[in-house]
Amino acid sequence: MKALITVVILTHNEELHIARCINSLASLANNIYVIDSFSTDRTIEIANSLGAVVFQNPWKNYADQFQWALDNCPIDTEWVMRMDADEYLETSLQHEISQRLPQVQEGVDGIFIKRKVLFYGQWIRHGGYYPLYLLRIWRAGRGRIEQRWMDEHIVLPEQARTIQFKHDLVDENLKGITFWVNKHNSYATREMVDLLNNKYPLFKKDEAVMSFEGPQTKRKRFLKDKVYSKIPAGLRAVIYFLYRYVINLGFLDGAKGFVFHVMQGLWYRLLVDVKIMEVEAKCNGDVSLLRKVLNDEYGIKL
Repeated sequence: MKALITVVILTHNEELHIARCINSLASLANNIYVIDSFSTDRTIEIANSLGAVVFQNPWKNYADQFQWALDNCPIDTEWVMRMDADEYLETSLQHEISQRLPQVQEGVDGIFIKRKVLFYGQWIRHGGYYPLYLLRIWRAGRGRIEQRWMDEHIVLPEQARTIQFKHDLVDENLKGITFWVNKHNSYATREMVDLLNNKYPLFKKDEAVMSFEGPQTKRKRFLKDKVYSKIPAGLRAVIYFLYRYVINLGFLDGAKGFVFHVMQGLWYRLLVDVKIMEVEAKCNGDVSLLRKVLNDEYGIKL
């Protein structure tokens, strides 16, 4: 028996991943909506062939695109699920969702799922990377996505009740290190915008009206906005890496884990800081000039 669930997936040139993602959802989803930002590969063809319904919408950022999906897709199921194209559900999680979701009590609005990250086949179990609980399933009409440029989360009404499922969703991108670097370069630009907004009045923060995903996310958000962002640029990247790799035992993830933690925990964080220092050097505290630089050089329209 299919659970009453609609899944939303955002795509752009995901022909390598989209079949794996959709196939892991086929046994439990009533509707699968793919929101594509004008792929030039076989993404749309593959998604259509597997029964997904494809919409196309121009890309601004992840939050804007996902909220467009929530506002425009004909969602007629009790539950909604968020997936990325390079993710898939382990068989055990497929069974758990199928069996438990129809039995969730009234009054429960959201369900947390653990994400397992694989890097070149290596499970990244340490460094604070597992278990990471994400709110990925919620009652239709009860959740929205934060309007942030980076690390956007699904939020529910304050005091909403949530539960956790036991089994794992897997994040495994197969496109190789060049794609990974390019993707994280884009992420660094988006994170630069959010960190600059902590210092300059660029745009109104989206916060406080609805509850965050849960204690783990709230703690990370607090540390990022109130602690990490206050440490001098450059130094904070080194501190974060040492905390993650040494204190949080990232070194136990082996050789591939070393590459991952250095690239994601040090190189990426340092790249964000270099971008911030570069932009600030051009603007000297002038917010209007800062907006112009973000628009002209990074394509960021605030």
